[in-house]
Amino acid sequence: MLEANHVILAVSVPPLRALRRPCDLPHRRRLPAEAGTNLRVLPPSAMGIKSDDGAKSAPAVAATTAAAGLPFSLRSVKLKTKQQELLIRVSVLCLVYVLAFAVRLFSVLRYESMIHEFDPYFNYRTTLFLTRHGFYEFWNWFDSESWYPLGRIIGGTLYPGLMVTAAFIYWTLRFLRFAVHIREVCVLTAPFFAANTTLVAYFFGKEIWDSGAGLVAAALIAICPGYISRSVAGSYDNEGVAIFALLFTFFLFVKAVNTGSLAWSLASALGYFYMVSAWGGYVFIINLIPLYVLVLLVTGRYSMRLYVAYNCMYILGMLLAMQIRFVGFQHVQSGEHMAAMGVFFLMQVFYFLDWVKHLLNDPKLFQAFLRITVTCAGSVGALALGIGTASGYISPWTGRFYSLLDPTYAKDHIPIIASVSEHQPTAWSSFMFDFHILLLLFPAGLYFCFKRLSDATIFIVMYGLTSMYFAGVMVRLILVAAPAVCLISAVAISATVKNLTSLVRTKSKVPQTGSAKVTAGTKSAAKAALDQSLPFQKNVAIALLLGAFYLLSRYAIHCTWVTSEAYSSPSIVLAARGAHGGRVIFDDYREAYFWLRQNTPPDAKVMSWWDYGYQITAMGNRTVIVDNNTWNNTHIATVGRAMSSYEDEAYEIMQSLDVDYVLVVFGGVTGYSSDDINKFLWMVRIGGGVFPVIKEPDYLVNGEYRVDKGAAPKMLNCLMYKLCYYRFGELITEYGKPPGYDRARGVEIGNKDVKLEYLEEAFTTSNWIVRIYKVKPPNNRR
Repeated sequence: MLEANHVILAVSVPPLRALRRPCDLPHRRRLPAEAGTNLRVLPPSAMGIKSDDGAKSAPAVAATTAAAGLPFSLRSVKLKTKQQELLIRVSVLCLVYVLAFAVRLFSVLRYESMIHEFDPYFNYRTTLFLTRHGFYEFWNWFDSESWYPLGRIIGGTLYPGLMVTAAFIYWTLRFLRFAVHIREVCVLTAPFFAANTTLVAYFFGKEIWDSGAGLVAAALIAICPGYISRSVAGSYDNEGVAIFALLFTFFLFVKAVNTGSLAWSLASALGYFYMVSAWGGYVFIINLIPLYVLVLLVTGRYSMRLYVAYNCMYILGMLLAMQIRFVGFQHVQSGEHMAAMGVFFLMQVFYFLDWVKHLLNDPKLFQAFLRITVTCAGSVGALALGIGTASGYISPWTGRFYSLLDPTYAKDHIPIIASVSEHQPTAWSSFMFDFHILLLLFPAGLYFCFKRLSDATIFIVMYGLTSMYFAGVMVRLILVAAPAVCLISAVAISATVKNLTSLVRTKSKVPQTGSAKVTAGTKSAAKAALDQSLPFQKNVAIALLLGAFYLLSRYAIHCTWVTSEAYSSPSIVLAARGAHGGRVIFDDYREAYFWLRQNTPPDAKVMSWWDYGYQITAMGNRTVIVDNNTWNNTHIATVGRAMSSYEDEAYEIMQSLDVDYVLVVFGGVTGYSSDDINKFLWMVRIGGGVFPVIKEPDYLVNGEYRVDKGAAPKMLNCLMYKLCYYRFGELITEYGKPPGYDRARGVEIGNKDVKLEYLEEAFTTSNWIVRIYKVKPPNNRR
């Protein structure tokens, strides 16, 4: 007999033919053997039934009987509070991860799977070579199709991290039997690493502040336009993986400083090595971390944790970075790396002084020893730096480094750097466009970080301030500042929301006192005052919370619009709105490169401005004179001199370079403003920087750049003007305007009767954006 206060639970459900009526089940002592039922006797407490006198209520029996056929009870799924928090965090992170990847696919959905911009085409071409020929051939590849007749040693003149990463992903997918093309891997590499960056941002925010700040940081960086600009699908550039590597290295180093763990220090060195292999922006890391360590030393925050973290990261990171051929011994010879070396030796001095202080145990004696040691160390360091610089062992800072410290340096001394639009100083509108409300949250986050100073918050403050300064100097470096701005803004959002929600959840309570002499009037007055102030505080807190969520929702809307409209349009395929509102596609670039590949000899040499070199080599499969690497200023200046000279003078230069075709980009018909006429003054400046015969005032009228009838005579007859406006004077581009009306500059051209003597038109695309001319052979070879 079973006891009355126990319940029979059927674990396995019997067949339908063996089941009896429900009313018969409680009266049976034993179920039929043929039913195949396993029995187990459970106490009422195990079933969640309360029984004081051994009697079971009818609802409890019914619920137990109904649950008897289920494989598990929903009551057993109840999670603890920490488990619920973990589940919510993981769910939010997964959603943010998917969001970061999906929001970067607008370009693929609106156009097609293609590589964007100019530089990524070189990266795609080298990645294709790597997957076809292997790493050894890639590392020793001499490219004869670029920089004719000089050529280029690929393995020693690039950062291979991006190519190796994409090739590794491609080989992994092929090993798993996924039939993908390397182009698809290259297109989606940047969104994939952007999604990974959200995970790093979460752990970094958690290390700096708390898990709430980490979640907010991950959400902010997932859709931040400043980061999306270089991580959309098709943006196969070094920054696509470098920002992930940069933030990952910073997180690992801060983790190493907080824990003093040798394992985290080793991980930060490996992260630094990956960053060095991916992008030249690693110089920011190797200067920011020593500056951070120096600040900790000056503010009295020296510890063994810091000593272990920096020494391991610097020594191992330096040795690994030197394995990249493009870096080599620069890590110990370049002036840009000397700060890291100096702080490394300073750390050894601090460790030595700490050891001597422990041995002496005499403050006065230690002070004297400290003065002598600091004086000697400073003198030796300054002497070594002076001798190294004077002897040439330590190379000076590069022009790019100087241009970061002095925004006017590149314009005055290195026009080829200043000619790039992304190297210009940043306007306030660009900050607002890329950061939106984060510009307001950034100072608030700095306030909270200063309010709770620690080794981690000091680092993020230094990262944020330095990166924002560099972002103001150069538009391109908004990309570096974006993670810092998101992290610091996340601290502000997390701390503010936590404070406001605590006010909303506060309950009205009368303060308890231990004194028995408190009168009833005092209690009633305190209660009245609290009851009056609390609703006001709650209402204000609720209003502020609603305002914060509204601003964040506007941020999300702005980011989505910017991503879809501004940063998801490839430069190689142009789009515009027609007269009836429909979208018009200009595919002239690919049309021209296809013509080059199909209609010119395989050994043909093409001269163009350096902006289009990578695309011509990768898509047209033809040899170019200069390309986007810009390593040889003299060679680029020679092309600039040819473009800005008269046709007969330019012909001699083209003959010396063995040029077969000349390619120019012209936007006078479509209104495309990024054409060669608008870039022409930079050709003049770069060419004149090497060849004094080219003078910029010869192409200006009273300091004004013009292409109409009032333009300078040399401007109206130079090679670039002729190649762009050949036969353009016969064309009517806009209703109501005269023939030869330039829509990009809004003027009627000054020289409509352009005649060519040494070149002939070979091909012009359907919208006149790309024009290709063939160089005639000399008279004795025609």
